[in-house]
Amino acid sequence: MAAVAEHPRPDRTVRGSLRRKEAWAGLLFVLPCLVLFAVFRFGPGLGGLLLAFTDYVPGDVTHFTGLENFRRLVADPLFWSALKVTVVYTVLAVPVGIGASLGLALLTRRAFRGTKLFRSVFFLPVVTSLVLASTVFVWIFSTEGPWSAVMGFLGLPDQSWLSDSVLVLPALALVGIWSRCGYGMLILLARLQDLPAELEEAALVDGAGPVQRFRHIVAPQLRPAFFFLAVIETTNSFQVFDAVYMMTGGGPANASYSLVFQLYDTGFKYFDLGYASAIGCALFVLTVVVALVQRAVLGKEK
Repeated sequence: MAAVAEHPRPDRTVRGSLRRKEAWAGLLFVLPCLVLFAVFRFGPGLGGLLLAFTDYVPGDVTHFTGLENFRRLVADPLFWSALKVTVVYTVLAVPVGIGASLGLALLTRRAFRGTKLFRSVFFLPVVTSLVLASTVFVWIFSTEGPWSAVMGFLGLPDQSWLSDSVLVLPALALVGIWSRCGYGMLILLARLQDLPAELEEAALVDGAGPVQRFRHIVAPQLRPAFFFLAVIETTNSFQVFDAVYMMTGGGPANASYSLVFQLYDTGFKYFDLGYASAIGCALFVLTVVVALVQRAVLGKEK
């Protein structure tokens, strides 16, 4: 009986060489995308950081000024006012927005007649142009709009919220929540559909009510999704600009003058790009710090 010839197995050196060749080949394929990503993503960020240490004005001689723009930032009352507006807007928009997203996700979690239609309708504002929607909301919040009519019907002041320095930020927050809660609904809904049904069924057999099941079973499982949403929505709220630009222009009396709106005014209206870059750096640091705090609160597994 003829013996079957065995093929010699490649040693570790040969296998390692093959893996390295495959890795280099894969890197060559993705290298164009990596270069484009680095140039158009990290390049502007690095350029903005460098500009923050200069007095760059288009068409003028640029000088290195060190930390002068940041000293000017600390002494600028308009910066602190814009920072306060941005933080207040974020505090109003993010928790309520995540709560609305959770409510919509729980509402459309179970399959029923028209579930897909409701999900599509709730997600529609996410893909709607915020510029166009802001134009509509200007009319909604105006004195002749439906919002003022509802307020008057309830016996509340029926003036335009956009012209009131106290109510303008809640009005903008409502627009932000309307435009973003469908995205949060999608994230939470995807997580909810991955939860093991056996856990809730066992709790139901043990006599746990809806609130107890949500508190002890559903909510802990949603913790990673809550953390992701908190970071994403906080970052978007810190960068609010479109609605402010279209609906209020930063008014009334700078009551809706956000950090990004100040950055826009400084850089593209007054062409003080060095100082505008310093504002952008401050906004970046604020976003990172808040994200780290959110990670400490929500991001760690218990």
